[in-house]
Amino acid sequence: MTALLAEVGLNIQEAHVFSTVDGYSLDCFVVDGWPYEETERLKFALEKEILKIEKQSWLKQHSFSPTRDYGEVGSSDDQNYVAIPNDGIDVWEIDPRQLKFETKVASGSYGDLYKGTYCSQEVAIKVLKPERINTDLQKEFAQEVFIMRKVRHKNVVQFIGACTKPPNLYIVTEFMSGGSVYDYLHKQKGVFKLPSLLKVAIDVSKGMNYLHQNNIIHRDLKAPNLLMDENEVVKVADFGVARVKAQSGVMTAETGTYRWMAPEVIEHKPYDHKADVFSFGIVLWELLTGKLPYSCLTPLQAAVGVVQK
Repeated sequence: MTALLAEVGLNIQEAHVFSTVDGYSLDCFVVDGWPYEETERLKFALEKEILKIEKQSWLKQHSFSPTRDYGEVGSSDDQNYVAIPNDGIDVWEIDPRQLKFETKVASGSYGDLYKGTYCSQEVAIKVLKPERINTDLQKEFAQEVFIMRKVRHKNVVQFIGACTKPPNLYIVTEFMSGGSVYDYLHKQKGVFKLPSLLKVAIDVSKGMNYLHQNNIIHRDLKAPNLLMDENEVVKVADFGVARVKAQSGVMTAETGTYRWMAPEVIEHKPYDHKADVFSFGIVLWELLTGKLPYSCLTPLQAAVGVVQK
């Protein structure tokens, strides 16, 4: 039941279970995160998810073909597409011909971000550069799609679909017309007044709380990955290095951006969701001061300073 509520974007605040002597039980949940006032949409969303779960259960019980081991996401054996775990009910593969590219919004070492449309809807299209595609990048792409298609929250950028047939590796999300918190602070020299600052902080904390409740560690929480929509709602974005938390509860390896990175991650020590909490603290400082973290230092110098202090 808790997984079902999470699937429709609800955050469980309280849970109560009542049982009767004749074997009946009643589960009561106090939740938030539903963006609409009326409950009819919520009823419909819950019924839809229940049907999905029932269908998935039926398929598992009536399937006689061997199932593929998806212990690790990445490129498929035949290299015709990037293999991403499929539960048999999601429909998120997008035909590249249905995408219309408009303007380039940003560019990086491994990909470009475009504003465009998909089925008349305004979207953001993340395109991996064909010449940079390798096995590691395909695994990172597959991991991002695997995580994004499972998260649904008003403070997490909404995943719409993906193109998984190389060389067309695209991730399509809702378009955030307000840009990033980083650009607003450091390029536009904007200032968040206290009420707006608190709202930004609350939006980010709600989005991150949802991810952590679903055992997802973002690992690269920073101002450039916090996007604003036309209503100034802030949403967590970019799950390229996010991971589902290991069963042991700890993870290792250096991932993220030095200026916002927790010391245990920099030192390659075991870490958990608290690494995101450290990054959130840096973001709060950035919101309050309007300054780039450790602006007088190079990223590497900042990393050394964080570890030593």
